[in-house]
Amino acid sequence: MNVVNMKQFSGSNGLKAFFDLETSEGITIKGFKVAEGKSGLFIGVPSDQDKNDKGKYWDKVLMSKEVKEKVTKIALAEYSKFS
Repeated sequence: MNVVNMKQFSGSNGLKAFFDLETSEGITIKGFKVAEGKSGLFIGVPSDQDKNDKGKYWDKVLMSKEVKEKVTKIALAEYSKFS
């Protein structure tokens, strides 16, 4: 897996960057986010807002805990290059 097209975001909320993820098979998944939370930086997967409940979001990409940890490690290493 590789992080591609990481772009830093400079808004006022906790959002820090957007990026896409390319798998070893050559599939690119667009719309991941790097955000700052109470416990530090984390990644958010692409999601859609619920049409009936505007406070709820649904993940568009599901992955195991191990895969998400790997993606987080790769993405945060790439994000650290901005500092």
